[in-house]
Amino acid sequence: MTELSKDILQLLEWLGYFGNDPEGGVTRLLYTKEWLEAQKALEHWMNTEGFDVHFDEVGNLFGGLQGTKYPQETIMTGSHVDTVRNGGLYDGQFGIIAGLLALKHLKETYGQPLRSLQLVSMAEEEGSRFPYAFWGSKNIAGTARREEVENISDFDGIAFVDAMRDCGFHFRNESAPLRQDLKAFVEIHIEQGSVLEKEARSVGVVNNIVGQRRFTVEVTGEANHAGTTPMGYRKDAVQAASAMICDVMNRARKHGDPLVATVGKIEVKPNVVNVVPGHALFTLDIRHTAKSMLAQFTEEITAALHQIAKDLNVGLQIDMWMDADPVPMDARIVEVIEQQCQRLGLNYKLMHSGAGHDSQILAGLAPTAMIFVPSKDGISHNPAEYTDPYDLAEGVKALIGTLYTLAYEE
Repeated sequence: MTELSKDILQLLEWLGYFGNDPEGGVTRLLYTKEWLEAQKALEHWMNTEGFDVHFDEVGNLFGGLQGTKYPQETIMTGSHVDTVRNGGLYDGQFGIIAGLLALKHLKETYGQPLRSLQLVSMAEEEGSRFPYAFWGSKNIAGTARREEVENISDFDGIAFVDAMRDCGFHFRNESAPLRQDLKAFVEIHIEQGSVLEKEARSVGVVNNIVGQRRFTVEVTGEANHAGTTPMGYRKDAVQAASAMICDVMNRARKHGDPLVATVGKIEVKPNVVNVVPGHALFTLDIRHTAKSMLAQFTEEITAALHQIAKDLNVGLQIDMWMDADPVPMDARIVEVIEQQCQRLGLNYKLMHSGAGHDSQILAGLAPTAMIFVPSKDGISHNPAEYTDPYDLAEGVKALIGTLYTLAYEE
């Protein structure tokens, strides 16, 4: 194992101590004691390394090196410090540790950069404690609104505002101008999928984050006796829902990659063995890298579901409650990452992200791109989360080379 791999593992274990959960994994939720301890420990580490360190109003932590020639231009890297409940050591915090080691290496090897280099440990991304996600990156990008969180609470009834203020933070001044200095953001992250592992690649160069549309589909039939209602007289909500689900999945398979469709939740009423179901509800999650294809597939399946409902004589209501456009990564930064992978002889793949990340939020503020490293068996949000130390180091090498090009070269 290389020294770089050892350093990465040591720091991952160190940061994972803050929120180490007796039930397994790491639980470090926004504005908890564990979260604050982690941010304060990172603050101390950055200060020890001689970085310029500060928190913003909501608790995003920044540490950096000032540029010698273009100090007003900033190249930023980092990720989110919060976890899901019983999460792993890699999701989010690997991006912070990788950034720490990258900035430390660049400073010790090349001195101060031409452009300012900055690491961010973002306050929150997961939405695991409060019903709100991307609080950290949305505040940086200026898209968070206080009215969205002023009246929300966690499962224990603790108000978002109280938890934030107890940690010493407060709302951002929404009338203040947004940052004008960010010229690039590069986030390194575990893939949370199995593509890189199955293709035996160490690094993924992300060129697009998929768009998502999520739906709740309600089918209304007629509950009736299972023994006395002939098949031809039935208004069976489950039969209709099953036909709809199969139809959507078959169409998705026919369309092929990168389109994916998922039914993750099904509810049936009255849900007893001897009654024809009168009501069925299921969710749909549709993702694609192209907005036009996402819209086209939505129209296609909506028409198909209505036809099935008509054929089986049931009512149908489709509610699209999430519509997030795909987010392309910056072509120039993607090219820089690819060039560094080629220069370093890294085994890489150009790919899209099927999951959402802080990068999709910050892409609206500054040119953005991502680097992936493999996830064993595609597992994430789980104590079993794991990436081979060799691959971790390969990803950090790609990050170091990319940051050097962006911050140290004319």
